[in-house]
Parts: sequence; C-alpha cells; structure tokens
Amino acid sequence: MKKALFLLLDGFADWEGSYLSSTLNQSESWSVNTISIEEKVVSLGGFTVLIDYIIGDEPKNYDLLIMIGANSWDNDNHKLLKFVQETFNKGIPVGAICGAVDYLAKHGFLNDSRHTGNTVYLWEDYNEYNSKDNFIEEQAVKDGKLVTANGTAPIEFTELVLELIEFASPNNIEKKIYMYRNGFYKYNDKYGNPFV
Repeated sequence: MKKALFLLLDGFADWEGSYLSSTLNQSESWSVNTISIEEKVVSLGGFTVLIDYIIGDEPKNYDLLIMIGANSWDNDNHKLLKFVQETFNKGIPVGAICGAVDYLAKHGFLNDSRHTGNTVYLWEDYNEYNSKDNFIEEQAVKDGKLVTANGTAPIEFTELVLELIEFASPNNIEKKIYMYRNGFYKYNDKYGNPFV
C-alpha cells in the first residue's frame, strides 16, 4: 500500500487538503497519515488533529508528501526544513498549496520548476528564490514531481496531484474532479448516476 503524508502546521487551512485526502483515503491502494513538528495542531476552522508522526520519527518509506497551507509556515524549525529537503532529495512527489508554497519559495525549492502560488510579489525579499520567470498565474501547476497551488485552488490542486501519482486513469480522474467542481446532479447529467 502506498503512503501519503499530509504535513500540517498549526493554523492549517482545512479546505486545502480535504478533497485530496478523502479521495486517497477511500482507495484500497493508499493510506493517509498526518505529520508535523507538533503532536497536536488546530485548523483555521477549529478542528483539533492529533498527529500520526512527529518529524524525525516519520516512516522511512512514503510515496507522497502533501504540504497544506497554514498561518505558521513562516518558521525556522530546522527539523522541518531537513525533512522537506530529504523528501525532495529522494525524488518523492510533493504537493504544496498556499502558505506551504511560500515556504518552498523561501528556501529555494521552486527554482528549478514551473510553479504558482498566492502571488510572486510575496517572495521579493526571499534571498533563495530566483525563479520569478517560472511563476505561472494559474490556480495550480504541475511540473516534474511537484504540484503547487494557491489557497483558492483545492480542487485544481487535487486534480494535478492525482495526475502526478497516476491515481487512476485520466478519464476516471476527470470524472471525479467534475463531480467535485460541478456537483452530483450535473455529474449525473453528463456521466449518469454512479449509484444506479
């Protein structure tokens, strides 16, 4: 079974990973776990999450890292930076959204990839970010083993991550995303009722 780790910091944005985590967790081929620098985090919506793995005690083998946006990505935790660096070094697919993309920009992880985020202007003072020409003003961008998105793009983010990991056939991913984006009844009109 493949393992997805969702990196959650305190004040994480509930909505940014919900479509993706629920899709992966309902699959017999994937498991979903949380990882953080703290044992417990509270979302922007007030949900308390008890974390599965503290950074430093994570499993050696995992197949996907998802970095969810939060109000607390502007931190200098050495273990966090080392963990993210090791994930990139191992070539493990990474998805980052909203404030997590800011973190990647600040530490130079976006310099070799096309990417997006909330706005490139937030990164003008980041000494390690030198890839402004690779910034694309789109909701989400996939390049190599990296998906980036702004904070208003949970569905687009989900779609590109599912494509990145080849979660299902392109047609089945398209159908799933169509339902998320347009709702059950429009899905029925286009594809038929999945419960009949």
